[in-house]
Amino acid sequence: MRVVVLSGGRSSEHEVSVRSGAAVAAGLDAAGHEVVPVKIERDGRWVAEGTELELIPARGLLGADAVFPVLHGPFGEDGTVQGALEVLDVACVGADVLASAVCMDKLTFKRLLAFHGLPQVRFCAAGEPGWRELAARLGIPLWVKPSRLGSSVGISKVVSLERDLDEAIEAARRHDPRVIVEASASGKEVECSVLGNDDPETSVPGEIVAHADWYDYEAKYSEGGMDLVIPARIDEGVQARVRELAARVFTLTGCAGFARCDFFVTEEGEVLVNELNTIPGFTETSVFGKLFEATGIAYPELCDRLVQLAVERHEREREYRF
Repeated sequence: MRVVVLSGGRSSEHEVSVRSGAAVAAGLDAAGHEVVPVKIERDGRWVAEGTELELIPARGLLGADAVFPVLHGPFGEDGTVQGALEVLDVACVGADVLASAVCMDKLTFKRLLAFHGLPQVRFCAAGEPGWRELAARLGIPLWVKPSRLGSSVGISKVVSLERDLDEAIEAARRHDPRVIVEASASGKEVECSVLGNDDPETSVPGEIVAHADWYDYEAKYSEGGMDLVIPARIDEGVQARVRELAARVFTLTGCAGFARCDFFVTEEGEVLVNELNTIPGFTETSVFGKLFEATGIAYPELCDRLVQLAVERHEREREYRF
């Protein structure tokens, strides 16, 4: 098939997206597809093969059978590009508009999980009535984050409410007016990849060992910043619980195609959902691909299956469109 790979974007995760896009293009090429790379510049211009596109191309987007967005953060992972592609009636790899928006906004995502009684760390929204009292009850340390950003951008660790909290809120608000305050979780950071539409399959869980105080941007994307232990060093029953929750959260949020679900596993073996990334880092050495490689799905096959899933979902949903 002819597949457009969208990378770059206007968010602070532009460079990470470009690296992911290049890897996806190589994977699709290895799987036998014709790849058209399209880069969205930081200023919002769409560039294909060195030529700036006047507007988002009309029906078909360069005659593509599918578009594979590998965009991280706002203006790409949040439902905006997914909506544009839906208007153009083009098959889009990954989550749709609603699922993308829900999972991108940590506050909305965590409130949905709370409504359904799924285990997670306690949290509150900065600025809402009584939030300072709620934050004080969460304990120390606290984590302050922009609600709609990824790759650990804008996150601060608060060890003193009096000294650190206001500064952390201000730092997060430089990226997003919506700010979430979370309790700290001890134990292991465990991640699980998910693949599929209506009946998702999950990967072997992996354990993140960050060579830093916490799993920040540098630890995620710098050489030697972290180690990925596969399988995670948790017993089989806890591994099964991680996989069960990953599939449940994927389905509950309405995701499709792929995602990576992140967890904390406490010393007592309790599994807490942290977040779900609808477009995780996607290089061959990224966690998503590594976990499925360990589960028996090579990177080119993974890219190929995602395009097939997108086309299948698009064709099915067209039957219900007026």
